[in-house]
Amino acid sequence: MIADSLHNIDIYKKISNDIYEGLLFLRNVKPEIEIGEYKVNQNVKALVSQYETVAVFERGYEAHKNVIDIQYPIIGLEKIKWCPLTGMTMHIDYDPLKDRAFYKNPTQESHVIIGNNIFGIFFPEDAHGPQHFVYGPELIKKITIKVKIS
Repeated sequence: MIADSLHNIDIYKKISNDIYEGLLFLRNVKPEIEIGEYKVNQNVKALVSQYETVAVFERGYEAHKNVIDIQYPIIGLEKIKWCPLTGMTMHIDYDPLKDRAFYKNPTQESHVIIGNNIFGIFFPEDAHGPQHFVYGPELIKKITIKVKIS
């Protein structure tokens, strides 16, 4: 898992062009963007959603096999819980169409607060529990960049 500022995205150009292009999309997008799916390039898409943050994300921690998630609220703040996937118990079986499974029983939990120019990058080894509120429930607008890796 990586947490960083949109001010630092140029360093990601050397690491992965697809991650960099996803971060450029986040840096340049306007809060007025419509809810939906946007193609960034052949390997990268942006999913724009809106929801109210909660105290407990009922499904637990999600993880993906074939994508890296870059998550960023363009309106509001969100706490995302994080844990290494190793040692966790599968809670909801893997769905190949959505490329995700849900897990419980974190072995070493932490979290990151994203929004206000701070984004999170979650790799297949990163179990992450999104949608948690920071101070109290709030309606957020969020972009999740999906970077295909296989």
